[in-house]
Amino acid sequence: MFWILFAIFLAACFSVGATGGLFPPGAWYDRLNKPSWTPPNWLFPVAWTTLYLCMAFAGARAAVAPDNAYAMALWALQIALNGLWTPVFFGLRRLRLGLVVLTALWCAVAASCFALWQVDWLAGILFVPYLTWVSVAWALNFSVMRLNPEMTRDADA
Repeated sequence: MFWILFAIFLAACFSVGATGGLFPPGAWYDRLNKPSWTPPNWLFPVAWTTLYLCMAFAGARAAVAPDNAYAMALWALQIALNGLWTPVFFGLRRLRLGLVVLTALWCAVAASCFALWQVDWLAGILFVPYLTWVSVAWALNFSVMRLNPEMTRDADA
């Protein structure tokens, strides 16, 4: 049963990850001013694949645990917010709204981490790298927004 659940959670993760193919960064993102600490492009698929495996494993562990309602609800919320950011940032090119989505995602991931920890300590630990990566993503989104004020003004007009 665990491995069937793992496959379901992994399918959810990779479905969300597929938004990267629907809304690729492309030349628009390449032209943006970015901070010097921006991770190299090759790191993003490696990081997300690793994170999705951890997220799916955590979800499957929590799904078979008793008293998991809050953890499962928060897991669903964070994956929905995760799937929203790419179309907002890369599709709509809304840097400020992307930051709003990332703020909500960070809160949902932090709450998920805590709720998962309450249900299964390993599931909670498996969300710590995800929380770290979302923190980096938030800082990157914020920095890109600040380094490209014309993009923020144009989107708000």
